[in-house]
Amino acid sequence: MEHTLAALAAFLGGELKGPPSLVIRGINSLDRATSQEIAFVAHKRYLAKAEASRAAALIVSPEWAHLPRPLIIVPQPYLAYARLAALFAPAPPRRVGVSPQAFLGQGVQVGREVAVAPLAFVGDRVRLGDRVTIGPGCVLADDVVIGPDTLLHPNVTVLERCQIGARCLIHSGVVIGSDGYGFVPTPEGHVKIPQLGAVVIEDDVEIGANCTIDRGALEETRLGRGAKLDNLVHLAHNVSVGEHSLLVAQVGVAGSTRLGKRVVLGGQAGVVGHIELGDGVQVAAQAGVVSSVPPGQVVAGSPAIPHKEALRVAGHLRKLPELAQRVKELERKLAELTRLLAKE
Repeated sequence: MEHTLAALAAFLGGELKGPPSLVIRGINSLDRATSQEIAFVAHKRYLAKAEASRAAALIVSPEWAHLPRPLIIVPQPYLAYARLAALFAPAPPRRVGVSPQAFLGQGVQVGREVAVAPLAFVGDRVRLGDRVTIGPGCVLADDVVIGPDTLLHPNVTVLERCQIGARCLIHSGVVIGSDGYGFVPTPEGHVKIPQLGAVVIEDDVEIGANCTIDRGALEETRLGRGAKLDNLVHLAHNVSVGEHSLLVAQVGVAGSTRLGKRVVLGGQAGVVGHIELGDGVQVAAQAGVVSSVPPGQVVAGSPAIPHKEALRVAGHLRKLPELAQRVKELERKLAELTRLLAKE
């Protein structure tokens, strides 16, 4: 795959500085790029690497337009890098058609150019949209619906009545529609509450490897359009994740909690059940959120508090050994003073 520098500039809507006919055959980091590859500069701390790079051309912001190199000048180099990486990325192989080694149940509806790999199981009344790809070892239980252009990597499990929208990307090991964690305690033990709801995943959602998304108890667990989940995220029953939210690895969200639009949960953050995080809330890594958070707020710590306050608390915590020693010294002096006053 190769493109001229002029073609790439046009593709990105950027300003070209350099020979239009320069041929680019790939994209790489500043350190590893060759004389046939393009790299990008997203921050001033990489400027020295950019000047030393062997890359054929660079993607830069307007502030670095003075660099004496072939350039594509754009407002957001990191975004331009993402678009070019997608352009140069090889398309995953698709063997269009249903493998004879796959199982299809009764009443399955298959759209145009669908690919179902060997050892996939497709239950009764499943509906697959156009150009859906089902990887090896996937299990689609009865009445599952999957929208056009969605890709399920190997060994994804989608259980009864769950729905996945268009252009979704589901990585290996994901389980969608597992039972929510619901039990009634009795003297004889815990009685399981049947989970009668489902999971609804809207368009353009990406779910990382080994995530688990529980079905609702009565209603639905929902992931809004454009939401992105990293690996090992768990969503409990009846959770609602707003559009374009980002959940980083090992996040856990307890039942019936609602996340607004463009919420960001840092790695290993935990959120208790039955609360609401407003639009634009950001939660720092390893935070524990135990109450609702208003829109736009940034929180950290466990229990989570406003981020600036959490930084002050962390600063004081580092001084605790010193403060404890000072308190002991003050107590000793106070005791000595009390004895002296008692003698008088």
